[in-house]
Amino acid sequence: MISSLSSHWHYVWLVIASSIAGVMNAMAGGGSFLSFPAMLSMGVAPIQANATNTVALWPGQLTSVAALRGDLRRDLLPVVCAASILGGVSGAVVLLKTRQITFLHMVPWLLLVASLLFGISGPVSQWLRRRSAEPHIKRAPAVWGVFLALLPVCFYIGYFGAGAGFLIMSALALFGVEEMNALNSLKVLAACLSNLCAVITFVFSGAVIWHYCLISMIFAGVGGYVGAQYARRMNANVLRMIVVSTGCLMAAYFFWRNG
Repeated sequence: MISSLSSHWHYVWLVIASSIAGVMNAMAGGGSFLSFPAMLSMGVAPIQANATNTVALWPGQLTSVAALRGDLRRDLLPVVCAASILGGVSGAVVLLKTRQITFLHMVPWLLLVASLLFGISGPVSQWLRRRSAEPHIKRAPAVWGVFLALLPVCFYIGYFGAGAGFLIMSALALFGVEEMNALNSLKVLAACLSNLCAVITFVFSGAVIWHYCLISMIFAGVGGYVGAQYARRMNANVLRMIVVSTGCLMAAYFFWRNG
């Protein structure tokens, strides 16, 4: 009886966490800080939980690419796609070859680092906006520089992924992409492609727990739709603080649990 009630509450938590994750991703990002721990709470092994969570949240990224396709820099599509595919596949493969206990001990560190990355994304984004508004001598982006800078970021996305968005934008800006809309659209494309490669790898390797994945996917989609309606009304700094606080709390919990 107690075991049955506990199982039901875990399902309720998965639904709630997935819905909130969808809202967070639509407004600011960082939904994995909730949905990934919720997968672990279902008793799913750490690597399968990460794979299942990645598959569940990916459709929301696809809709973002569709919305921003008009801002994409066509000249950079081949290099961004190549780095995303190579990085995403290699990150996913390395994840699947990682021992469960090793990944479990990495989880709090991954959550903490991702939270800190997300926290500094605000100042970096402001710097990128100021930079894009300033007059610049137009120069062609350094293609090989873009590729080499994006590759490790896309590897990280394939392996874990949370908090990587502004790293993509920073890498692109450092090597000559200056317009803010182009930076944002290429960021979404790189993240979506890297995660797509991870999704395909996880699906064909049998690492996805489908009944949990479909529950999370449906409710994350509902949450994403709701979040999109209110995204423009919320203060970005408040949203970022909520996301970072959530990530740090989850990291603290796993540090405690692993200890």
